[in-house]
Amino acid sequence: MGEPRGTGVLERDVAEDTVRVDTRQRRGGGRDRRRAVTLLLLTLVLPGSAQVAAGNRALGRVALRAFGGAVALALVLGLVGLASRTALLTLLTHRVSLVLLQVLLVGLAVLWVVLLVDAWRLGRPDRLPSRDRRRLLVLLLVLLLVPGLVGWLGSTVGTARAAMTSVFGTGEAAGAVDGRYNVLLLGGDSGAGRIGMRPDSIQLASVDADTGRAVLFGFSRETENIHFRPGSVMAGLMPEGWTCGDECLLNALYTWGHDHADRFPAGTKDPGLLATREAVESLTGLDIQYYVMVDLKGFSSVVDAVGGLDITVQRRTPMGGGSREIFDWIEPGAQHLDGYHALWYARSRTKSTNYERMARQRCVVTALVKQLDPQTVLLHFGDLAAATKGVFRTDIPQDALAGLADVAVKTKQEKITSVNFVPPLIKPWDYDPAVVRSTVSAAIAASEKGPAAPKPTAASTAKAAPTAKSTPKPEASTPAVMERPGTDPDANTGDLASVCSAG
Repeated sequence: MGEPRGTGVLERDVAEDTVRVDTRQRRGGGRDRRRAVTLLLLTLVLPGSAQVAAGNRALGRVALRAFGGAVALALVLGLVGLASRTALLTLLTHRVSLVLLQVLLVGLAVLWVVLLVDAWRLGRPDRLPSRDRRRLLVLLLVLLLVPGLVGWLGSTVGTARAAMTSVFGTGEAAGAVDGRYNVLLLGGDSGAGRIGMRPDSIQLASVDADTGRAVLFGFSRETENIHFRPGSVMAGLMPEGWTCGDECLLNALYTWGHDHADRFPAGTKDPGLLATREAVESLTGLDIQYYVMVDLKGFSSVVDAVGGLDITVQRRTPMGGGSREIFDWIEPGAQHLDGYHALWYARSRTKSTNYERMARQRCVVTALVKQLDPQTVLLHFGDLAAATKGVFRTDIPQDALAGLADVAVKTKQEKITSVNFVPPLIKPWDYDPAVVRSTVSAAIAASEKGPAAPKPTAASTAKAAPTAKSTPKPEASTPAVMERPGTDPDANTGDLASVCSAG
């Protein structure tokens, strides 16, 4: 006997009902999945909108106002920057502004995290299949990176504020003198075996306050026979000048000042610095507004903080020498130097003269300046701020940062003229001070005329100043005496550019 006819119809009806139920479940699951993803993406693009649509509307409205206000503030700052870069920098370097910015960024980051997690909850992950729940959780974790980045920016602002407070002081900003900012740049070395701190690198940066065109004047640390300006503190202490021969070198003034601090006027914060500053003022005829001192011992940490330096080395440079054996070499060619090797490259003395060493130090500093673009500073700011603690000293007040930063932006776009008072331009042990001052004036005048103007060179200046003294230095000397050109067959003192170049 065959099956009852109604049995087959019933089975087909049950199968069709099952298919329809499965279809509805799949469609419902797809809608739930899309809804959950949409809520998360809405919170990413417009924080608070998911709560207004499907959750706590009061929280959503607060969040929308908060993030809307942040966007409006960013737009206002952008407009201020377009109208006046100095005004924007003034706002962003003020202590109160930095505190408020840090609190704002950290607060927004925390609120954003709360909103994203709440949007994930509103998506009802418990109603989704296990595979979709896992995918939704992964999406949440990925999106949480965005508020994490905002919080990280807030922490870097706090690090910046702490670093600025520790490095830069308080007080009124000094104005430009004759339209120029003159900043004394000292590279000190407090390494092991050194008695006290003596500036190994002495340079003066003179920058046009309007155009940013700069001239960098370099002085040998062994410069002698310095007479101070009438009326200066050092002129009162040394009426005959710093003229005791090999013991009276330019860089030794720093130690002398600290050893005789009781002879300086009451309230002098750094007698050694004052002595060095007034010596360079006398040599150049320029008034110095600020100084910056970098301790070369800690310089390696700054180089490591920015990921190393790209330098084209022209001459093989030893690591070691002096009281220890040469244990390695920095070879010629394009090199990427970490902090350890960059410090050795800047400080190495063996098989070179102090003139070449000056060039290497200037090359390392130039490479660092070139590499400190906004992207590098942003990516490495935390490490950079930590590395600079104890490495930099300056009397630049925080209130002066905005104006100087604006000038620095212009300077970065210009080619810096460099003049070094070393042979063949002058002999640091025997020179005519008038030649130094006239060279300074000529270099500044050429710089102010723009890039097309002829720039003074060692040769041209020397020819234009036949009155410069040229008496040879006596052969007998103490160890502190200048290494004379030609003493070392491996040294190159005539062409400093042949030593290295910043990559």
